[in-house]
Amino acid sequence: MDLFTLSAFTIAYAIAVLVPGPGVAAVVARALGGGFKGAFPMVLGILAGDLVYFFFAVFGLAAIATLFGPVFTIVRWAGAAYLLYIAWKFWTARPGAEQMKPKSESPWKTFAAGFSLTMGNPKTIVFYLAILPTVVPLADITLLALVELTFIVVVVLLIIGCGYAWLASAAREMFRSEKALGRLNKTAGAMMAGAAGLVVLQH
Repeated sequence: MDLFTLSAFTIAYAIAVLVPGPGVAAVVARALGGGFKGAFPMVLGILAGDLVYFFFAVFGLAAIATLFGPVFTIVRWAGAAYLLYIAWKFWTARPGAEQMKPKSESPWKTFAAGFSLTMGNPKTIVFYLAILPTVVPLADITLLALVELTFIVVVVLLIIGCGYAWLASAAREMFRSEKALGRLNKTAGAMMAGAAGLVVLQH
């Protein structure tokens, strides 16, 4: 694929990922509550969801994605419910003197939360099924172009997602007292609950 098209897609996708939404809020909240390591599986889950929509769009399955709208609605509500559960765990967690985090959370559960969040995120749906076709000529896509675009999706989302997680984790490490850590726990819980609200309210 020509350099101009790849550059246009990279810029459009980077902007879409950078704009704060439910995914960013959830990643930041998870990093505030459990550090970078706790947030990374959520970043991977969001990436997996993005790739599902990307391949939907590339292989002309936009109609199928639209047809299964009710399924994605259920996924969105389930994802929001799980985010609220995590928010409650953050809010009620008792921080130690050195580290703030809720009770140990399975990386797979965190991954699933990120995945379901993305699958029910209207911003992601709009980008891949409406904006992507205006940037990339999907009808003429080749195997090489598919590999190039997939590489861009993976690299851009990992860089930005991990960047948000790292910044939030770094801010968390600045607080050492139990009182400060307790406040950060509640902040993380509130942000996670806010992410759940955004998932439900966005259309």
